[in-house]
Amino acid sequence: MPHITIEYSANLEQRITVQDLCEHLRVEAARIDAFPMPGIRVRALKAEHYSIADGNPEHAFIDISVRLRAGRPMDVKKDAASRLFNAAKAFLEPVLATSSLALSLEMRDIDPDLSPKTGTIRDHLGTA
Repeated sequence: MPHITIEYSANLEQRITVQDLCEHLRVEAARIDAFPMPGIRVRALKAEHYSIADGNPEHAFIDISVRLRAGRPMDVKKDAASRLFNAAKAFLEPVLATSSLALSLEMRDIDPDLSPKTGTIRDHLGTA
Protein backbone atom coordinates (compact mmCIF):
# COMPACT_ATOMS: atom_id res chain seq x y z
CA MET A 1 0.00 0.00 0.00
CA PRO A 2 -0.83 2.86 -0.64
CA HIS A 3 -3.46 2.78 -3.32
CA ILE A 4 -3.83 6.24 -4.85
CA THR A 5 -6.90 6.93 -6.96
CA ILE A 6 -7.23 10.14 -8.94
CA GLU A 7 -10.79 10.94 -9.96
CA TYR A 8 -10.92 13.85 -12.41
CA SER A 9 -13.33 15.73 -14.66
CA ALA A 10 -12.99 14.81 -18.32
CA ASN A 11 -12.32 18.42 -19.35
CA LEU A 12 -8.89 18.23 -17.67
CA GLU A 13 -7.55 16.04 -20.46
CA GLN A 14 -7.34 19.23 -22.56
CA ARG A 15 -5.09 20.81 -19.90
CA ILE A 16 -2.87 18.05 -18.45
CA THR A 17 -1.48 14.64 -19.31
CA VAL A 18 -3.12 12.44 -16.70
CA GLN A 19 -0.51 9.68 -17.07
CA ASP A 20 2.17 12.21 -16.15
CA LEU A 21 0.23 13.14 -13.00
CA CYS A 22 0.00 9.44 -12.09
CA GLU A 23 3.74 9.04 -12.50
CA HIS A 24 4.43 12.26 -10.58
CA LEU A 25 2.43 10.98 -7.60
CA ARG A 26 3.99 7.50 -7.82
CA VAL A 27 7.46 9.02 -7.63
CA GLU A 28 6.51 11.15 -4.61
CA ALA A 29 4.87 8.18 -2.88
CA ALA A 30 8.04 6.13 -3.42
CA ARG A 31 9.99 8.81 -1.51
CA ILE A 32 7.83 8.32 1.59
CA ASP A 33 9.51 5.81 3.92
CA ALA A 34 6.19 4.58 5.32
CA PHE A 35 5.05 3.46 1.83
CA PRO A 36 6.67 0.24 0.64
CA MET A 37 7.47 0.74 -3.04
CA PRO A 38 6.12 -2.64 -4.23
CA GLY A 39 2.71 -1.78 -2.79
CA ILE A 40 2.28 1.59 -4.49
CA ARG A 41 -0.61 1.74 -6.96
CA VAL A 42 -1.69 4.90 -8.74
CA ARG A 43 -4.75 4.89 -10.98
CA ALA A 44 -6.88 7.59 -12.60
CA LEU A 45 -10.59 7.47 -13.28
CA LYS A 46 -12.17 10.00 -15.62
CA ALA A 47 -15.61 11.38 -14.75
CA GLU A 48 -17.38 11.88 -18.06
CA HIS A 49 -20.46 13.30 -16.36
CA TYR A 50 -20.19 16.00 -13.70
CA SER A 51 -21.54 19.39 -12.73
CA ILE A 52 -19.52 21.82 -10.63
CA ALA A 53 -20.48 24.98 -8.69
CA ASP A 54 -22.55 27.21 -10.99
CA GLY A 55 -22.55 24.67 -13.83
CA ASN A 56 -19.88 26.42 -15.90
CA PRO A 57 -18.41 23.64 -18.10
CA GLU A 58 -14.93 25.17 -17.74
CA HIS A 59 -14.76 24.27 -14.03
CA ALA A 60 -12.70 21.15 -13.37
CA PHE A 61 -11.87 18.91 -10.41
CA ILE A 62 -9.34 16.40 -9.20
CA ASP A 63 -10.12 14.35 -6.11
CA ILE A 64 -7.26 12.15 -4.86
CA SER A 65 -8.05 9.25 -2.58
CA VAL A 66 -5.22 7.51 -0.71
CA ARG A 67 -6.04 4.19 0.95
CA LEU A 68 -3.54 2.67 3.41
CA ARG A 69 -3.40 -0.47 5.45
CA ALA A 70 -4.13 0.64 9.02
CA GLY A 71 -1.38 0.95 11.61
CA ARG A 72 0.64 4.01 10.70
CA PRO A 73 0.85 6.77 13.33
CA MET A 74 -1.18 9.93 12.70
CA ASP A 75 1.92 12.12 12.27
CA VAL A 76 3.22 9.79 9.54
CA LYS A 77 -0.14 9.89 7.74
CA LYS A 78 -0.38 13.68 8.02
CA ASP A 79 3.10 14.07 6.58
CA ALA A 80 2.35 11.67 3.73
CA ALA A 81 -0.96 13.37 2.92
CA SER A 82 0.73 16.76 2.90
CA ARG A 83 3.56 15.57 0.67
CA LEU A 84 1.22 13.96 -1.86
CA PHE A 85 -1.12 16.97 -1.89
CA ASN A 86 1.79 19.36 -2.37
CA ALA A 87 3.20 17.19 -5.17
CA ALA A 88 -0.16 17.23 -6.96
CA LYS A 89 -0.51 20.98 -6.41
CA ALA A 90 2.97 21.63 -7.81
CA PHE A 91 2.24 19.50 -10.88
CA LEU A 92 -1.06 21.31 -11.41
CA GLU A 93 0.28 24.82 -10.75
CA PRO A 94 0.02 25.91 -14.41
CA VAL A 95 -3.65 24.85 -14.51
CA LEU A 96 -4.42 26.36 -11.10
CA ALA A 97 -2.90 29.65 -12.27
CA THR A 98 -4.95 29.87 -15.46
CA SER A 99 -8.29 28.12 -14.91
CA SER A 100 -10.95 26.98 -12.45
CA LEU A 101 -9.85 23.77 -10.72
CA ALA A 102 -10.84 22.21 -7.40
CA LEU A 103 -8.14 19.94 -5.95
CA SER A 104 -8.71 17.71 -2.93
CA LEU A 105 -7.05 14.74 -1.25
CA GLU A 106 -8.33 12.33 1.38
CA MET A 107 -6.32 9.63 3.14
CA ARG A 108 -8.01 6.77 4.96
CA ASP A 109 -7.08 3.50 6.60
CA ILE A 110 -8.09 0.06 5.40
CA ASP A 111 -8.88 -2.53 8.05
CA PRO A 112 -6.34 -5.33 7.43
CA ASP A 113 -8.74 -7.95 8.82
CA LEU A 114 -11.21 -7.09 6.06
CA SER A 115 -8.79 -6.69 3.17
CA PRO A 116 -6.98 -9.87 2.13
CA LYS A 117 -4.08 -9.40 -0.28
CA THR A 118 -1.87 -11.51 -2.50
CA GLY A 119 0.39 -10.74 -5.43
CA THR A 120 3.61 -11.49 -7.23
CA ILE A 121 4.90 -7.98 -8.00
CA ARG A 122 7.80 -8.33 -5.56
CA ASP A 123 8.88 -11.46 -7.44
CA HIS A 124 9.20 -9.46 -10.64
CA LEU A 125 10.71 -6.16 -9.54
CA GLY A 126 13.68 -5.15 -11.63
CA THR A 127 13.06 -7.79 -14.29
CA ALA A 128 11.47 -5.46 -16.88
